[in-house]
Amino acid sequence: MRCLTHPLLRRLLCLSTQCVPGRWSQIFSPKRSSLRQSCSTRPGVVTATSVVNYWQKVFEINGIPEARESSEYIVSFVLGAKTFQSLSSKSLRTPLTAAQQEQIQQLSNKRLERMPVQYVLGEWDFRDLSLKMRPPVFIPRPETEDLVSLVVEEESLMYEKNSGLCFPVSAPHPVILEIGCGSGAIALSLLHKLPQSRVIAMDKEEAAVDLTRENAHRLHLQERIHVLHQDVSYSSAKQLLLWGPVDFIISNPPYVFHEDMASLDAEILRYEDLDALDGGDDGMRVIKTILALAPSLLKDSGNVFLEVDPRHPNMVKDWLQAHSNLLLVLRAVHKDFCGKPRFLHIQKQSR
Repeated sequence: MRCLTHPLLRRLLCLSTQCVPGRWSQIFSPKRSSLRQSCSTRPGVVTATSVVNYWQKVFEINGIPEARESSEYIVSFVLGAKTFQSLSSKSLRTPLTAAQQEQIQQLSNKRLERMPVQYVLGEWDFRDLSLKMRPPVFIPRPETEDLVSLVVEEESLMYEKNSGLCFPVSAPHPVILEIGCGSGAIALSLLHKLPQSRVIAMDKEEAAVDLTRENAHRLHLQERIHVLHQDVSYSSAKQLLLWGPVDFIISNPPYVFHEDMASLDAEILRYEDLDALDGGDDGMRVIKTILALAPSLLKDSGNVFLEVDPRHPNMVKDWLQAHSNLLLVLRAVHKDFCGKPRFLHIQKQSR
């Protein structure tokens, strides 16, 4: 998979607790004339290994984060591989064609402009799915894969619990609402892992709605998903009720504290939809709206799963206690692969 979910890369991601601004002033254009000379172990020959080393150096000189990984992803993409490590020894030694070198040059120039690799390649893997990516639609992060896993595990537990009853239980047909679907990564992964499920996915940005629909068609999942161009609000909740109550609400909402927005990486600030990140002064602007609407949208004992900032679990717990009329209870707080409290499991109480 092309997403950064390898255990080593996950540990590297954990080393940085905050994003830092990019150094745009350090970006320079490499000399095109030096490409063949710098990449060749033999005169006139450019191989995959040598071109990866070349662009790694160029990226490092220009202050591009994850220089080696960026170079490897671009070269492996041009050669039709998921990862550089999956290329055969023969592929690594075979001279690159002029067309391949030109494509690598073009993609690398985009990376030099601090475009995220996901947008540079135009696709990215999330769990078991390969998804199309394009700016400014929010790029799914590797930790969000764990949010999907939590929903799948909860659905499995619910099915096992029902199977223990004296009455015959049919296969589960959960109805899932995703708020803020972006590229469709969460919704489509759930459809893939839960074959009997149906998903209603919504996003306020038309670009995100279009990309989710495109990815659903590419994966042949379009018959089981309804994608709506709507913001989460009381008016949209009335329309959602036409589909009936849902078993799960899942969301990776905007949760960055507004004061932290300016310190995000240049890749984010220049290319991604900032509205998909900015959660307001306390990072809970959209979270509060979701929780306020949840009781009217959920079935009895229905579940809400949210990805949040590590500072949010206690804030959400206090907010729910102050709004006890909602009959929502914080069931669990789960940590991400960096050990930070990242995911909330909230359940609607039966009346």
